[in-house]
Amino acid sequence: MLETSQFRYFEQSGGHTVTQWGYARVSTVDQDAALQLDALLAAGVDPAHIVVDHASGTKESRPGLDELLGGLETGDVLTVWKLDRLGRSLSHLIRVVDELGDRGVEFRSITEALDTTTPVGRLLFHVVGAVAQFEREMTTERTRAALAAARASDRRLGRPSRVNRHQYLLIEQMAAAGEPQGVIASTTGLSRAVVGRVIRGEIASLARFDELIEHDMSLPMYEECP
Repeated sequence: MLETSQFRYFEQSGGHTVTQWGYARVSTVDQDAALQLDALLAAGVDPAHIVVDHASGTKESRPGLDELLGGLETGDVLTVWKLDRLGRSLSHLIRVVDELGDRGVEFRSITEALDTTTPVGRLLFHVVGAVAQFEREMTTERTRAALAAARASDRRLGRPSRVNRHQYLLIEQMAAAGEPQGVIASTTGLSRAVVGRVIRGEIASLARFDELIEHDMSLPMYEECP
């Protein structure tokens, strides 16, 4: 099996040269790619022309795949065991296969029985792409609608801070008493960076505690040492 090197394998079919490649990926060096390799071999891919990557599917750069994609030529066929072995996401997968199609390279996925060398396979892949595009547009539309509704009702946007009311009020009291941020951080169990952001008012979601300060600040949460 190949890791990143490439060699050309030529097979005569119907009077034209076809080069078949297989790609397999496992997330760590400890995982076994045997299942993928057996499937690729059963699909007719020569064992000398299978590229294996040991990398997470979320990584943008996968050395074996990058080199393989760069070397594919018109008439080549790239085969994978499953779609998720090739693409980081559905949109990335569709983009890669579309780019291969523009270069005259075909694509096969064994598990999903997807084969762009056939008219039905090409149709199915475009249907998958259309559904993915529709879902992206719907997600964008829902996000915009939610943001507009939040602004209209004067709700604050963004993820709520993990700083709780007690910590927030304690920070305000200790800062007002002139305590260093390091002391405030160790007292509240927060990092100095978070304490600094609270003091500077950089965490917008904590504004929900402002209306409670006048009442709660009178509580003896912190007493300045004489």
